[in-house]
Amino acid sequence: MADSVNGAITDAVTQANVKVLGDAPAQALGMLYQSIGQSLALAAGNAVTMQQQGNLIHQSTTTVGTTALYSLGTAAVGKAADSAAGGDDKPQG
Repeated sequence: MADSVNGAITDAVTQANVKVLGDAPAQALGMLYQSIGQSLALAAGNAVTMQQQGNLIHQSTTTVGTTALYSLGTAAVGKAADSAAGGDDKPQG
């Protein structure tokens, strides 16, 4: 078995190792930028979803409140308005 290795082979292996070590920081930053971009896109998507859900809740509460107002009798509304205006409950006459 030979104790020496051809110089061209050692040079090729060394160059390949140097290239891998040289490319590592760029690949690491590329992966970091990819994950940051993915995180920001997910955060923006979640913000849009939360805004849509908030609008849905506001619309439904407005609908329920309007329905409750329309379902009250006119006498109850008049009495409540009179009471809120500071009027008394005694009939005039």
